[in-house]
Amino acid sequence: MTKILTVALLCASLSLPIAGNAHASSSSPPDQVIQWNRTLLQILQTPGAQPATVHPTRSMAIVHLAIYDAVNAIVGGHAPYLGVHAPRSASPDAAAAAAAHTALLLLFPNQQSVIDAQFRDSLSQVGTGAAVRQGIRVGNTAAFAILAARTDDGSDTTPPAFVPESGPGEYQLTPPNFQPPVFTNWPDVRPFALESASQFRPAPPPEVTSARYTTDFDEVKSLGQDSSTTRSTDETDIGRFWGAAPVQNVWNQVAQMAGLSFDNSLEQNARMFALLETSLADGVIAFYDAKYTYHRWRPVTAVRAADTAGDPNWTPLATTALDPSYVGAHAEISQSAATTLRDFFGTDRLDFSLTNPNLPGIVRSFQSFSQAADEAAASRIFAGQHFRYDEDAGQALGDQVGDFVFDHILGPTPHGASRVSRVDTAHRSGE
Repeated sequence: MTKILTVALLCASLSLPIAGNAHASSSSPPDQVIQWNRTLLQILQTPGAQPATVHPTRSMAIVHLAIYDAVNAIVGGHAPYLGVHAPRSASPDAAAAAAAHTALLLLFPNQQSVIDAQFRDSLSQVGTGAAVRQGIRVGNTAAFAILAARTDDGSDTTPPAFVPESGPGEYQLTPPNFQPPVFTNWPDVRPFALESASQFRPAPPPEVTSARYTTDFDEVKSLGQDSSTTRSTDETDIGRFWGAAPVQNVWNQVAQMAGLSFDNSLEQNARMFALLETSLADGVIAFYDAKYTYHRWRPVTAVRAADTAGDPNWTPLATTALDPSYVGAHAEISQSAATTLRDFFGTDRLDFSLTNPNLPGIVRSFQSFSQAADEAAASRIFAGQHFRYDEDAGQALGDQVGDFVFDHILGPTPHGASRVSRVDTAHRSGE
């Protein structure tokens, strides 16, 4: 009989049939990595907790890299990100909890009551004694190290004002409120693993006079309109579903359930989340580099402005996001996540279902990470947010980012020995 895991977490709940011979116990709590990941998601969903000008993927990467370095310093087996010293006798569970606790306190001081409550719960589980005290010191050290390394990474700069240029294809402020675009400073944020924000910058989008542009224009004009008669009921559900929660949070939860499904150990979950969140954080930096390099207009602007095939009253299914169209964020984030998870588990295959309590009756079921990523990308066409070329470029970028991160950091070391990551330490620390 198929065994089902179900979790309801803030922005989405996930129902996941366990694959193969993997198993999970419902009688005991999950490990400290997953418990603190849930706390992280809870905080990110708290209004006002995350600074509006700092992308949440930065916080996600910092927390999970701190956890990874703390756990890996004790158990060994993989390259450190920054690296801390730890006695082998230290408790890795206590180290994971302390790293998350300290990193979250430094990132979200106004959430101290929530963070401290989770730490007290963690300590009640890991116990007391010298090993726990050692683990706490290791975790604290790892958290302070990663926060110090991210000092002056460009994330706290004032976002520069975006001044729209004129002409066909140029991004314009979008209805209904014509607000300025967001994260205009993010192309200048120092990546966690990539060599630069522009390392995998895609080629320019198709010219607005090209056949490809015309094909993609016609598609989104037809399928993405709020009152579309060509979009199916299922496509409408897809467009609504993937726009109803921060996409990075959804993939974080997919990873969480995958870790439970495949019965990951504490150290495996620490590494999986560190790789995933680094891929997500660097992918966001990379796609904002593309967005503000090419500043391509959104479908709502394009359709309303078109001379012959235009419609001045055209409105998308979902309110347009506040940034240029090329490349697609949902496509890049979803593909980088799917690629990282496929690389980590050595398989793309996993049966899982997604639901969102804010959209009762909509259930999205998948048989692989890539199938979910493909649907997330297509959803933005159905929602009237993007042209297909935005999504194709976003997925290609996500593949490159995900593979690069997996191949270049936190790799296995021979006989558990430490090795220097191929990503230069000075680059990561900003030296």
